[in-house]
Amino acid sequence: MHSLPVFLRLGGRRVVVVGTHPVARRRIDRLLAAGVPVELVAQPLPAGFEHLRNHAAVTLHNGPFQPSQLAGAALVIAASEDPEANDAVLVAARRQGLLVQVIGREAESDFFFPAIIDRAPMILALSSGGAAPALTRFLRMRLDAMLPAGYGQLAELFARYRRRADVLGDRPARRRFWDSIISGPIGEKVFAGRTEEAAADIEALLNKPELMPRGEVYLVGAGPGAADLLTLRALRLMQQADVVLYDALVSPAVVDLVRPEAERIHVGKRASRHTLPQEDINGLMVRLAESGRRVLRLKGGDPFIFGRGGEEIAELAEAGIAFQVVPGITAASGCAAYAGIPLTHRDHAQSVQFVTGHLKSGELDLDWARLVQPEQTLVFYMGLKAMDRICAELRAHGLPDDYPAALVEEGTTSSQRVLCGTLADLPQKKDAADIRGPSLLIVGNVVRLNETLGWFRPRHDAR
Repeated sequence: MHSLPVFLRLGGRRVVVVGTHPVARRRIDRLLAAGVPVELVAQPLPAGFEHLRNHAAVTLHNGPFQPSQLAGAALVIAASEDPEANDAVLVAARRQGLLVQVIGREAESDFFFPAIIDRAPMILALSSGGAAPALTRFLRMRLDAMLPAGYGQLAELFARYRRRADVLGDRPARRRFWDSIISGPIGEKVFAGRTEEAAADIEALLNKPELMPRGEVYLVGAGPGAADLLTLRALRLMQQADVVLYDALVSPAVVDLVRPEAERIHVGKRASRHTLPQEDINGLMVRLAESGRRVLRLKGGDPFIFGRGGEEIAELAEAGIAFQVVPGITAASGCAAYAGIPLTHRDHAQSVQFVTGHLKSGELDLDWARLVQPEQTLVFYMGLKAMDRICAELRAHGLPDDYPAALVEEGTTSSQRVLCGTLADLPQKKDAADIRGPSLLIVGNVVRLNETLGWFRPRHDAR
């Protein structure tokens, strides 16, 4: 970070603007909107600045710049289209120990005017320090479209009841209260324009804190690995959780997006190596939620596709714990897309089956005859350990030795490797490549399309 972002309360302190560069008008309008008096040194006053002539908060100096005009200023803006005139302002401001901005010369400026999203009393500011103004404008427009106007009203409600909320006890309790307002039905009322109803609901909760709901569990799919494949809802819940229980298949990049203050508990399970048994995970979620905490259960891929999410929420429902489920991009979809292998294709596959390569009993007892069907893609989850057996059984039940198959290791991440081959030779290729990370096995004619459609090869091209 090369500059310090701050918000200034200038009060009645004036800002001196020297010159009438086109950008200066926007700077002056921004200052006046914030209630800051402006002294404008200009000769003469050009078109586009006439509205300032009779403005009560603007003092005009129709003449050449004098260093004495800067005395007592809070900030100085050098806004002439003449570089030598700006040099004179810069030198005078530095001699008087004043912060100065030179329009168009960011490297010599002490401060910048950011792009803002105004949801008063909440203000969001963006700046690239002058390095990428077009990108700053683009991000401002995106954020402006994403943030409802109701956030301003919500901030006003927070200010109204902030002191009253001290009755709730310690800081974690107050944080849970305010977060429940933001993300719950009270916040939705504000966004719908029913602000007074929302205020009445806050009053009721503050008068009877015992009405505050117990904790909640968020069962969130973390996707196949790449952090930018998370859903917006997943990211929002990750930012408000008090504690996170995450699996081994959740990438570090995704875990890093969890709120920094949240407690993190690794409960990962991999073949034959269980950090916590599933029953203990279920019980831990219930206990944490009953203590009033918001629990993020972060699972790789999608929690309802070989993720045991159904078992976990059944336990929560039985205990009367509130929960919500956020789907994630399942590994089959994400890894296949990043490997350039369409799971279905008009010429090659009219159906797809998701199959687990790790059964509850520990035995790979599958309906092989049903799996060996023409024009079908098979995707095996958790099949790395049993891959040799899978390939052999598919061949034994009718698929030819040269039937295409691919292994995708750590799909969608910077460590992704795609190993393409056949049912006959892929096991040997896997051993030679020393594949050990989380992997997905794809079997079907669509694998051949990787040759022309494989677009994401960050580190290896293992074909």
